[in-house]
Amino acid sequence: MDNKSFDTKRIAEGYLKRPWLHKSVIEAVKKDLDLSESFKFRNGLDVGCGAGLSAKALRLISDQVTGTDISEAMIDVCKEVYRDGTAYSFYVAKAEETVMPQEKYDIVTAAGCINWVDEQRFMRNMKEVCADNAIILIYDFGITDRMEGNAEYTEWYEEEYLKRFPKPPRKENKWKQEDLAEGLYMEKQTEYEMTYPFELDAFVDFMMIQSNVNAAINSGAISEVEAKAWMQETLALIFNNNEKNLIFGGYSWYIRHIGNQ
Repeated sequence: MDNKSFDTKRIAEGYLKRPWLHKSVIEAVKKDLDLSESFKFRNGLDVGCGAGLSAKALRLISDQVTGTDISEAMIDVCKEVYRDGTAYSFYVAKAEETVMPQEKYDIVTAAGCINWVDEQRFMRNMKEVCADNAIILIYDFGITDRMEGNAEYTEWYEEEYLKRFPKPPRKENKWKQEDLAEGLYMEKQTEYEMTYPFELDAFVDFMMIQSNVNAAINSGAISEVEAKAWMQETLALIFNNNEKNLIFGGYSWYIRHIGNQ
């Protein structure tokens, strides 16, 4: 899937309304790295920051946050939302082309973007812009075919949704130590589940910015209006005017930049 598919105002504004599950990931990071509640990194980088939700999460543990994204539309949204925040800065850049900062980064987060990058170029770039002993946190979470106590959703997802909106091709390899560049060390890899409550309209809006749906709309296979109407109709009985808890599956990889040690 072309990264330019994300470079639209519709997608950028939709990303701004996504569930802020990034915060839960950062809370887990505090425990995994044994950080005190008051600990803050000095200078953090959020690669592939999207509409800024992951940058806001990184700010919970970093005094300064720089966000980069390949999409101009995403960066425009970030600059608008965080224009009064002196702790933030944003600029357009590929994940592999982060500019050397005045002070090297002691933490980097990359949420939901690693599937689209040139892995070797990305790692070389991170080694350049990261301080020795910096942590590079690669994480992602996505929808599953499960809702709590709702087998009808699973059937809808597998038998209707995926057939109408096939998953676009993407890299999904799990990095291992032998995949990393010299000077980088895989400290830990975790997997987890999180839940988030949705009402029907909010869930439909959320599904409308999924890569499956975005790919179908961009290809001309279906219009935005048609896709939204189909979801409203087919999901109405599943939600039955009630709030439902969607299960997300996620992972975090902790990579340490050990430098010349």
